[in-house]
Amino acid sequence: MDLAYAAEWANLLIRWLHVITGIAWIGASFYFIALDNSLERPKDGDPLVRGEQWSLHGGGFYYKKKFVSAPPAMPEKLHWFKWEAYWTWISGFSLFALIYWGQASTYLVDPDVLDLPVWAAILLSLVMIVAGWVAYDRLCKSKLGESEGKLLAAGFGFLVVVTLIATHLFSGRGAFLLVGVITGTIMVANVAMAIIPGQRKMVAAIAAGREPDPAWGAVGKQRSVHNTYLTLPVVFLMLSPHYPMLYQHHLNWLVLLILAVAGALVRQFFVLRHSGRSNWALPAGGAVAIALLVVLLLPRPDARLAGVAVPTLTEAHAIVATHCVQCHAARPTFEGIASAPKGVVLETPAQLRRWAASVRQQVQTEAMPPGNITEITEEERLKIIAWVAAGAR
Repeated sequence: MDLAYAAEWANLLIRWLHVITGIAWIGASFYFIALDNSLERPKDGDPLVRGEQWSLHGGGFYYKKKFVSAPPAMPEKLHWFKWEAYWTWISGFSLFALIYWGQASTYLVDPDVLDLPVWAAILLSLVMIVAGWVAYDRLCKSKLGESEGKLLAAGFGFLVVVTLIATHLFSGRGAFLLVGVITGTIMVANVAMAIIPGQRKMVAAIAAGREPDPAWGAVGKQRSVHNTYLTLPVVFLMLSPHYPMLYQHHLNWLVLLILAVAGALVRQFFVLRHSGRSNWALPAGGAVAIALLVVLLLPRPDARLAGVAVPTLTEAHAIVATHCVQCHAARPTFEGIASAPKGVVLETPAQLRRWAASVRQQVQTEAMPPGNITEITEEERLKIIAWVAAGAR
């Protein structure tokens, strides 16, 4: 079997698994945060119960309770929520390894950013993933972790540092995905290394007839809350490869940070709503952040086009045939590519005219060719841009 064809199927199936398990994890996380914030004081005044909730869904009524510390005895069957998180990370990390390590020279390394050897790029990204969790965990366990305000400030500073390092070492696309992997790793490690171990200790204590240490539950709650605020920024980072205007911008680190903050603000709005409060300044702040990005990313008139003669369709297609058709063909010849990316085939002048606007976007942002692997010159880029700007005739 052709290796590129097999890789394409692996990409599809792992991505499908990642989406399925991600929906399950995010759904469970959002549900329990909403439940926790909407609990009401027990009507019967039971001192063992922190709160209760009646709800209606799917044609049936539900009644839920949350205990202050633990129930008097363990139930026969206890539902755990962990494999959604584990499989989301396993599938996501596998995708990152398949694409960004398996084709590192194309997607992770950009000589215009830093001309790293492939092995060095892979090693550095792995170090950043591991170090990201270690640094975050140390912050949570430090004195800063005793104050949510201070920890929030330190956490944002940590994100700034990670983003600056990633965007100055790797391609824009690779940097965005790497920050996403680091954040996703922190989230799943919160489950595996903090939340689940604490819950196991609570269950063991109850089974032994002892009172669980409240600190175990407090740690689990803290890390669960962190995860819910990280969710929307991570979802954005997972979608970012589709939008080169974001990751190819010369201020891509700032773009990433603004969108991460916008996502966290929107999440905070819903967290408050679940507790019966509303703060419309939060989504408004997110909208303002997006509006600022729209202005920041707005294409400016390119003064370099002033002296560029508009090429003919034949001349424009000759440039594309030299630098793009290796991948964008019915049968790609570029190693590791089984089918034309996004179905964009550029083998004929007519096909080029059809995809002219998309070609301009990719060429102008310098997202394509990735890492300028086919060495298209600035003059050739300007000719393509000028041709499309003149109506792609």
